[in-house]
Amino acid sequence: MAFDASAGSVRVVPERPARQVSRSEELLMLVRRRGRIEVSESARLLSVSQETVRRELRKLEAQGLVRRSYGLAFPVETSSFETALSERRQSFPEEKAQIAREAARHLGEAQTIFVDEGFQPLLAARALPRDRELMVVTSSLPVATELSARPNVQVIVIGGRVRGKTLGVVDGGAVDMLRTFRLDLGLIGSNGVTIEDGLTTPDPAVAQVKAAAIEVSRRRIFIGAHHKFGVTSFVRFAGLDDFEAMITGTQLGAARARAFHAAGAHLVQV
Repeated sequence: MAFDASAGSVRVVPERPARQVSRSEELLMLVRRRGRIEVSESARLLSVSQETVRRELRKLEAQGLVRRSYGLAFPVETSSFETALSERRQSFPEEKAQIAREAARHLGEAQTIFVDEGFQPLLAARALPRDRELMVVTSSLPVATELSARPNVQVIVIGGRVRGKTLGVVDGGAVDMLRTFRLDLGLIGSNGVTIEDGLTTPDPAVAQVKAAAIEVSRRRIFIGAHHKFGVTSFVRFAGLDDFEAMITGTQLGAARARAFHAAGAHLVQV
C-alpha cells in the first residue's frame, strides 16, 4: 500500500502490481546473459519442458531477437542490445579459428592491413604471419595489444571513444584519421549479413568506422561465422559485392550458401 497525503487528508492508494515477466522475456534475458545456450539447458534453468523452450525460441526468432542453430540459441544484436566480447568467445570457437587461418592465407602481397574490432578479427590478427613485415591499422584495443609485442608488426590505433563492451574505437576522430590512410587490405567483421540488407551492425558509430575502412582499403575480406548470415541488425554499412571474399564456416549450409552466391557474395567456406 501507498499513502496519498494531498489536500490535508490521508487515504490509502493501492500499489500497482509489478508486471509479470513473460516466458519469452525470461528466455530472451537468459540467452542474452549467456551469449549462447542449449535448449536442454534452458529447459532446466527455467523449469519447463524442452518443447516449451523450442516454442518460445521460435517466437523470439520470428521477432528477430534470437537465432537458432544446431540446438543452440544466440541473441541477435540490435540498437538496444549488443553481446559483450567475453560472450562472443564462447560461440563456435573452432569455426572462428578456421576462418582466421583462412583469412591469413588470403593476405597475398598486402603489407598495410586494417583489422576490425570484435572477437573474430582478434583471432584473424593472431593468425597473421610472423615472418614478414606488416603495418596494421586497427579500431580494436585487444588487437593492438595482441600485435604490439610482435617485432614484425607496426600497429596504429585510430583515435576516438572506446566502447566498453568490445573495446573498439569509434566516433568522428577515428573516422577522420582512418580516411587519411590508403591500405592494401581490410579484414572486416559484422553483426549480421543478409541478401536484402547486406552487412549491418547495431551501433551507427561502429558502422561509420567500418564504412570508412572499406572505403580506404583496396581489397576487402569479410570474416564471420555462419550464424551471422540471415541476421539483420540496425545500421547497414556495406553490400555483399563490396568484398573480394566472404570467409565463413561450412555450417552455413549448402542451400543458404547458394542463395548468397546468387546474390553476389563471393563465399569461401572452411
